[in-house]
Amino acid sequence: MGILSRASYVVRSKVNALLNRAEDPTETLDYSYDRMRDELQEVKQGIADLTTQKKRLEIQKRRLEENVDKHNEQAREAVRQDRDDLARQALEKKKEKMSQIEDIEGQIADLQSTQGDLVEKKNELQRRIEEFRTKKETMKARYEAAEASTRVSEAMSGVGDEMSDVSRALERAEERTDEMEARAEAMDELQESGAFEDALSDDDAIDRQLEAGRTESEVDAELETLKAEFGESDGSETAADDVEAELDELRESEDDEESA
Repeated sequence: MGILSRASYVVRSKVNALLNRAEDPTETLDYSYDRMRDELQEVKQGIADLTTQKKRLEIQKRRLEENVDKHNEQAREAVRQDRDDLARQALEKKKEKMSQIEDIEGQIADLQSTQGDLVEKKNELQRRIEEFRTKKETMKARYEAAEASTRVSEAMSGVGDEMSDVSRALERAEERTDEMEARAEAMDELQESGAFEDALSDDDAIDRQLEAGRTESEVDAELETLKAEFGESDGSETAADDVEAELDELRESEDDEESA
């Protein structure tokens, strides 16, 4: 892989990584889960607000009921005092309060019904959220496993490309080494043959031939000297043989005289 192709590969890998992070389904699932939990919290808050409002109406109803009892007592006391006008006013207020109580009871009933619906929806939403959470975790585990497998495959692909480059580099290094070894052997051979000495010497061909002639004459002279030395050695051996022969003759003469 060349420099440009490797750079292109790196850029594509970076872009793909950014896109993968942008489209990461695990983040989408977590976001959806958080949104569902937010909605559940809003439903719970709505139920709490309805419950608070209902409690306020119930408190208001009890106060009105207390006023009704009070107006009843007022009407009774006014009748005992022969104050029909006051008794009438007390009864009118009682009737007004009872009408308000009736309205409040209707509001409380509506709130109770709405609260019941919200509680059912809250329970259903909570059940769905738990179900979604289980599926989400399962899906995240599957995605992360697939992502890990993909990263390993991509890493192996990258390693394959790099190993191919390394293999080619080793081949080039081996070729270069073989070439250098061959050159070294050639230089040694030239050195042994004296090619470098000839190339560096100032003597021309005639000088070299004359030098060779002088060397040959010196060798011949030394050879003649050796031959002469060997010749003298041969003469000494002959004289020694003659002396030995004369001694043998004298011994034979002595032996003959003694026998006579």
